[in-house]
Amino acid sequence: MGGDNAPSVAIAGAMEATSQLPNDLNLTLVGDESIIRQHVGTNLPTNISICHAPETVTSSDQASRILKSKPESSIVKGLKLVESQKADAFISAGSTGAVMATALLILGRVQGVRRPALGAYIPTNMGGKIFCDVGANPEVKPFHMLQFAIMASYYLEHIEGCNNPKIGLINIGEEPNKGSELYQETHKLLSQKLSNFIGNVEGRHLLTSEANVLVCDGFVGNTVLKFAESWVNVFSKEISIRIKEKTSYKIGATLMKPVFNSLKKNYDYEEHGGTPLLGLNGVCIIAHGSSGIKSIKNSIFVAKKCVEEKLALNTKRTIETFLAEEK
Repeated sequence: MGGDNAPSVAIAGAMEATSQLPNDLNLTLVGDESIIRQHVGTNLPTNISICHAPETVTSSDQASRILKSKPESSIVKGLKLVESQKADAFISAGSTGAVMATALLILGRVQGVRRPALGAYIPTNMGGKIFCDVGANPEVKPFHMLQFAIMASYYLEHIEGCNNPKIGLINIGEEPNKGSELYQETHKLLSQKLSNFIGNVEGRHLLTSEANVLVCDGFVGNTVLKFAESWVNVFSKEISIRIKEKTSYKIGATLMKPVFNSLKKNYDYEEHGGTPLLGLNGVCIIAHGSSGIKSIKNSIFVAKKCVEEKLALNTKRTIETFLAEEK
């Protein structure tokens, strides 16, 4: 029931995914059953079931109180399916704050993790990068960002297939003494603890640097991510407007259409789907609020991969290994 286009997009994304998933993989649509039935009619595949959740979380609901104020919501009931091991993963395009807060209360953190973090996967012409954190933790300490780097590195290597990822710290300059005291101390800590840390990365080099993991606090990460999304949309609309201005532009655009389509596919967030809340004791995929059918479908594939790779268990082992080496 979450997202700008709920519930039709979530339902359609799930239906489309079933045609590309193994027959023994089951999906549960969590939401108001009467509304879901209106959309699916009698066409519900045998490997899709419905969990009735009559309450809907709205923007006016306090994120930290959803568990108590909306116990019959799709967020609460979906996460409880994971807690009770009736589901292996939960996916939502609803309120990020509500999902994160409720997931923490129901599933808890991986042992040793101080702060779960949200990592956003960004495709680039140099391979994908992950920004972490992008909104879960606006206020952090250096040790938190060290753990963000460790968790995001594991995710990028084992879920996205990036071998031995390099880590960079988003900052206003390349020198170690740049930025606030928090970022200077974080630079010092990452330099001491991580052999694959390559230093600070300025905003203009975020997409072209050697760093595969870009670490920051949630305030910075969310601001960068939202700007990037808006800039791509503005640029795309501007191109469309300019093409309509002259016939010669239209002819050129027709010839260039395969190039435009290829670029769009490479940089469209819907091609990847959502990303997991890292450090959580379970798999919880948070999709973009404006997710379309393709994004929901691909979020299901991401969830499947995270379950197969035992993301929560192996994150726990990675953190434990790191903490053991610290003693």
